Amino acid sequence: MKFNPIVIDNWGRKPYFEHYLNHVRCTYSMTANIEITSLLTELKDKGMKLYPALIHMITTVVNRHSEFRTCFDSEGRLGYWDSLSPSFTIFHDDEKTFSSIWTLYGESFIDFYSRYLDDMKMYGSVKQFFAKENEPPNTFPISSIPWVTFTSFNLNVYNEGTYLLPIFTIGKYFQHNEKILLPLSGQFHHAVCDGYHASLLYNELQSRADTCSEWLPNYTTLY
Repeated sequence: MKFNPIVIDNWGRKPYFEHYLNHVRCTYSMTANIEITSLLTELKDKGMKLYPALIHMITTVVNRHSEFRTCFDSEGRLGYWDSLSPSFTIFHDDEKTFSSIWTLYGESFIDFYSRYLDDMKMYGSVKQFFAKENEPPNTFPISSIPWVTFTSFNLNVYNEGTYLLPIFTIGKYFQHNEKILLPLSGQFHHAVCDGYHASLLYNELQSRADTCSEWLPNYTTLY
């Protein structure tokens, strides 16, 4: 992993960054439905899980755009990571609590899926807020609320407002006009990305869902 510092004076986004960070500190949320009809069918046919597929889809699209990888590092420098890995929540049904686990990202879904299963086997029953230790600095959060089909979702983070990476929340999928739709909420910082960039992300996620047969394995040997 590599962190690439940004020279603000040479950055075309400088006036927008300074405005939305220093003058009108602003984050925003956007919720859209992703059609997962084909994706869900393909996964069921292969006996594979939806949650890691969605995590991999989101991380793949996030890693295509530096706007979603831009943040401050531990030294307070502004820059962007070469790539991010997902840090995602899991639910403990017996105690109705959750934990956060991270899995190293890679472009190959089957490799990522295997690492996900390994992490779940090792840390899935660990009832701590951070179940897997040594989380690297280049991660971003994904969570799921699979009990409700929400139409909007907003996080209110009471800090200095300098967390620049996106935060995603997945809702319960539902059927509409013979299609399966999944609500996905994203929290974005206006200092580093605008509505245009968020729209790109959702459109590319939809494209990835539509072309799932191209990146899902033809068969699985994980079971």
